[in-house]
This record gives sequence, C-alpha cells and structure tokens, in this order.
Amino acid sequence: MLPIRRTAWKQIGWTCKSCCGLNDPFLLPKRHLHATRYLRREKFAAWKEEYGKLPNTPARTRFAPSPTGDLHLGSLRTALYNYLLAKATGGQFLLRIEDTDSKRTVPGAEERLCQDLEWAGLQWDEGTVSPTPWCSQLTESGPKVGGPYGPYIQSERIALYKQHADKLLANHHAYRCFCSPERLDTLARERSALGLATHYDRICLGISQDEANERGSKGEAHVIRLKAPTEYPEYNDLVYGKVGSEKLQRKGQNYFEDTILVKSDGWPTYHLANVVDDHHMKITHVIRGVEWMPSTPKHLELYRVFGWEPPAFAHVALLQDSSRQKLSKRNLATNLEVLKSNGVLPEALLNYIALLGWSHSLGSDFMTKQQLIDNFSLKFTRGLGVLNPPKLDHLSAQHFRRHVEKGGGEDFEKIVDQFLVLVEQGTGTSTNLDYLDGRTMREFVVAFLRAGFTGRYSSAKAYFESYKSVFGINQGSSSTTQAFLKERPLSGISEVADAARDLANIPESQWSLETLKERLSMIAESLTQGKDGILDDADRLQDPKYAYATLLAWIRWALVRVHWGPSIIHIMSLYGRRVTLQRLEASAASIT
Repeated sequence: MLPIRRTAWKQIGWTCKSCCGLNDPFLLPKRHLHATRYLRREKFAAWKEEYGKLPNTPARTRFAPSPTGDLHLGSLRTALYNYLLAKATGGQFLLRIEDTDSKRTVPGAEERLCQDLEWAGLQWDEGTVSPTPWCSQLTESGPKVGGPYGPYIQSERIALYKQHADKLLANHHAYRCFCSPERLDTLARERSALGLATHYDRICLGISQDEANERGSKGEAHVIRLKAPTEYPEYNDLVYGKVGSEKLQRKGQNYFEDTILVKSDGWPTYHLANVVDDHHMKITHVIRGVEWMPSTPKHLELYRVFGWEPPAFAHVALLQDSSRQKLSKRNLATNLEVLKSNGVLPEALLNYIALLGWSHSLGSDFMTKQQLIDNFSLKFTRGLGVLNPPKLDHLSAQHFRRHVEKGGGEDFEKIVDQFLVLVEQGTGTSTNLDYLDGRTMREFVVAFLRAGFTGRYSSAKAYFESYKSVFGINQGSSSTTQAFLKERPLSGISEVADAARDLANIPESQWSLETLKERLSMIAESLTQGKDGILDDADRLQDPKYAYATLLAWIRWALVRVHWGPSIIHIMSLYGRRVTLQRLEASAASIT
C-alpha cells in the first residue's frame, strides 16, 4: 500500500493513495483493480442473498430412475431432495420410470423401486402406473396414481419421441447417421492415437435429407444425431452458479459432439426422452447428481431448438461410501433393501441422507420428515458427501426414542411388527415362554420397547441382537450353572442366592424400578456384613460395589442365563414379580 494522504474528497476521509488521483494515469490501473474487486464483492453479496432461496411458485419435480437394479442411498437422496422441494413449495412430486435401455433393465426392479419409495414415505403425486399384477393389488394411493401427463413409463411413450425426432430432422437440427459400429470404432481409435477427442466427423451430414429419408424408410440401420452448435453457452446452476461455456470445435480439428438421440433400434436415448418428458410433464425444477452436469448443455440445446423453456437445474455432489468409493447398486452396505431388512427406521434414514449435501441453520440435525419440509432450502453443498454410519446410528436412536415416548402411532407399530418377526425367527418352536405371564407376544414386545433399556437403537435387528436373551433366545440350560461358578468363584454362592430371595418381600403393587434398585442395594449391603463374610477375597469383603455387582451377576444368570447384557433391574421389572421369583428359585435349587 502507498503512503496515506488526505484527499480532497472529505466524504471519503483517509484512504490509500492507489485509490486517489482521478487524473493520474499511473494510478488508474490500481483504481480499476480496486473497483473490480468491489464489484465482485457486490456481485457475490447479491448471489449469496439469493442463494438457496425456494421458488415463489409451486415446483413440479420428478424422480426418474432406471429399473436397472435396486435403489441405493444416492438415488434415494435424489428422490428426497425433489420430494422436499415440491412439498416445501406446495407443488407436485412425480415418479417416472426411464426404461428405454432394455438391455440393462432388470426384471422386477420397477416394482422394488415403487416399494422402496413407499417404505421411505416418499409418496408421489403423479406417476407410474405399472401393468404388473403386483401393482394391481395396491390401493389407489400406491403406484396406481397416474396423472394428466401420462403415461409415466418411457417404454410406453415411444411414439411421442419419434414425433419429436422427426421434427428435429425436418428443421435440420438433427440428421441420420448410417455409419457402421466398425467405422465409428476405427475413427475413435485413430483420433485417440493422435491425442484428439473421439467425437464424430459428421460425414453423414453431407447426405441429402431426401436420400437419408429414403435409406431410412428401406430399413437401413442408422441412428439420429443432434446437430450440435459450435459452442454451448453458459447456464445458471442453482448450486454452482454460472457454468462456463464449452467450445465444441477447436481450430484445425474436424470433430463434432453430435449426440445420438435415437438408437438404431428406434428407441430414444436418455437425452431426447428426458427433455421431451420434462417438457410435456411441465417439470419446473430438476435436482440430480453432479455427474449429469456434462449432459446439461446438450439438454439445454434441445430445449432451444424445440423452442421450449427449460427447467431450473440443481446438481448435487456425489455420495461416497466410508472408503470414499462411489456408491453402487451392487454395494450391499448402501443397498436400501439390506437397510430395510435390518430394520432401519425410514424417517431416520431420510433425516440422515438429507444432511449428506444439504446445509441448514437449525441447532440440531435431528428432524422429522415434516421438519425437513418446513426447513428445506436449496442450500446444497458442493463437496463430496461421505457416508458416516455412526451418524445414522445416532439419528436412529433419537427417532426410536421419539416413537417410544410418543407411545404409539403407525411408526411405532411398524417397529413392533419388525420385532415380532425377529422373535418368531429366534424362538422358533420354543415352548419356554413363561416370561409372557399371560400376555401376548405383541403385548410383551410393546412392554419391552417401552421398558427404558439404555442400549442405543441403530436398527431393529441390531437392537434385538443386544437383547435377545430377554426373549429366551441363546440362553444356556439350567445344567450349566457350574459355568457361572467358574466365571465367578464364590464359596458362598448359595448364600448369595439365598439373599436374593429377599426380593419376595416386595409386594406386587410395589414391583417397580425404584423399589427394585433400593432393595438390591440393601441385599448387597447385607452380604458384606455377614459375621464370617461370604466372599473369598478378604480385601473385597467390605466392598459394597463388588458385592452389588456379584449379586446382579447371579440374578442375571438366574433369569436369562448370560454373563453380561441389559440392565437386570429393567429385566426384573419387565418379567414381573411372579416370573422373576420363579426363575430365581429354580436357579438356586440347581446349585446343589
């Protein structure tokens, strides 16, 4: 910075010399630089103020998956963002099946896509109407939704795509290409060897339209290509701002990026079908992965030559797994079907994936689906989203606690249903269900979920695995009491078991967590005050904590036959007085 001096502009006050001297030719460049920086700051401030704002009018969005495999978290996140935008603005969310690539279509994938979206709670307002028997059995709120702009399955719209392809040919915005795959492969190899782009050389553009139409009508194999411009103009992306223009023809290089619009079998490619469908279905906003950004200029060119208004585009960053690899439909760790079978809560999963590429100003990341809608904006992050499984576990625990505290509802009943399936698989034909104590298994599961066990819920399957001993699964037999004695060598184990009989003095009306905890402390204290002491280790004789832990270990073994596990006080409260005392007595009798 140059020496500071007082300027003639009193309103400015002290300023650097490089900003002064309007008539000084040597200072003009510096003044211009400062002005440019100021304008950039102003432009950035204006962009920041508008960044992330929702549209003022209802948005029509769509989720358009290809039935080429099971849904993974990246695809579900795309569906969620489009769903949230539509709901936050009072618009409509559409489901469209893009099945024009018949070679990659997997049988049954469409049905599973519909089921997965319904499971996640992303019900579409307009969309697919499948002719399969599976869909015919669903209610009108399921996949049989339909709408005024159907059909919503691309394989049922081939005539519409052909109509628009013919229009492009008639207006000279597209042309027929009769080059064989062998010639195209040779051309690509030659250009690649020269370090050039492997695009097309437009040799078929020289064929007259009459000749091309005649050859095509006779059945000669060909594709239809877009006649691309020499340069794609820049466009505005809702996430990345102005995306720069792309020059398609370099000086001295005879190549053209003439994208194929219709394949040799007469079926459209993604580029043509996607644009035609979005226009006819009146889509206003498209949220999709950043991997589609290179295709966006081609799509905008199609909108231009058709004379249509394009939708607003927002490209969100890719998701990577914990090893920073791109998500795949074949990755079981991110496969939605696997997460469903493990009992992950749908609302917790939506909460989790919404945070992988979207920012908010709330004080907590915990949000219900309605809270996601109420607080949604287009403030997407540009950095890659990396899956963080512990975060999902944390949010799952919070959503589980909310459902339990709520005390019912459809979501809570779904958790109960999941547990019933797991219990049935685990217990099999077991008849040792005395812990039910007159209750149905459903009533016992409800009581178990509300018992207040301190373990963290990550999924129904993981939670059940932690507490399956409560249901009598994988318990040791009564004849293995000696194994317990080897783990905790106590010369006075019979005295510990006898002291535990004091629990019978608690009346049925007072059998509660508070009373049990107080009585167990009293029993442990009595164990340390015996005249001879029942613990082998004299140093531990007067240790109430050791006595208390030993007492709980015995009761746990007596009730559920495991060395470690959930809170024994909660188990005693859940089993009830009669079952607890019966099992304690039976285990004490097995010592001798």
